[in-house]
Amino acid sequence: MRKLLVLALVGLVAQLIDGSLGMAYGLTSSTLLLVAGVAPAAASASVHLAEIGTTLAAGFAHWRFGNVDWRVVTRIALPGAIGAFAGATVLSSISTEAAAPWMAGILFTLGAYLLVRFARPLRTDRAGGRLRGRFLSPLGLVAGFVDATGGGGWGPVATPALLVSGRMEPRKVIGSVDTAEFVVAGAASVGFLIGLGTEGFLLPTVAALLIGGLIAAPLAAWLVRIVPAQLLGAAIGGVIVLTNARTLIRSAELDGPVRPALYVLLAAGWLAALVFAVRALRRTRRARAEAANASAAANASAASAAAAGPSAEEEVPADLAAMGTSAPR
Repeated sequence: MRKLLVLALVGLVAQLIDGSLGMAYGLTSSTLLLVAGVAPAAASASVHLAEIGTTLAAGFAHWRFGNVDWRVVTRIALPGAIGAFAGATVLSSISTEAAAPWMAGILFTLGAYLLVRFARPLRTDRAGGRLRGRFLSPLGLVAGFVDATGGGGWGPVATPALLVSGRMEPRKVIGSVDTAEFVVAGAASVGFLIGLGTEGFLLPTVAALLIGGLIAAPLAAWLVRIVPAQLLGAAIGGVIVLTNARTLIRSAELDGPVRPALYVLLAAGWLAALVFAVRALRRTRRARAEAANASAAANASAASAAAAGPSAEEEVPADLAAMGTSAPR
């Protein structure tokens, strides 16, 4: 019971992160399941089965808050489902010994990507035009495949790519990616069911993750409007990097002073990323404040000029105004 309560808490925290960043539910949950000793295929299968419920709740909540672009959802979900089914089939056919470092490597890479991505200022300006299917379809295919083979990755691949395009509001990027993930999670679950059978799913674990995620989904859809994504992304990226580095170091059989040295190096990189994230967040807020002040000053100047009326040079004598003319003849 204690373990299930911990897993429910993991599901809750993971969904809060995912709903606020548009990524990291699978990364967080799969990482912790691997640490607990769950086989890679079973961990990814259980997480994706739980995600069917959490993404449905998250998608509904994002829709209610106006965070979903259905055109993007329809063009990214189907290719994502195809990629996820293929990835689940591949992971199901690999032995546990071979899959563990493979999955840890994917998670480590995605965690490092989060560190680098959120250590830099996030793009807030939007370009003109609409996202095309020839961009969305390959993106969904790759993101779905990485998601199923790594136990997570749909958000870390899809969300930054859509943000960098600059053609969608960040909240709509997150809402659309979370909504499309419902189809991706369902396709991955079918692939794992075919490859592993029903015994590949840890149903108590699925139930615990699902309950925690369902509780957090509505709150996460609201938090996406106020949470500082810059800091949250850098923080969760460091956790994923350090946790999966443990599996990779063990697989490489690194002993002696090399192991603690690597941990110190990774921790230093995480700290540096957090410092850069704080600086980027402050610069962004300062730039927004300056832009708001400049806009307010311009509006105040225009309002005072309008209140002052015409200048002395533009004033019209009363007798001429009564005659309906503005200048002497």
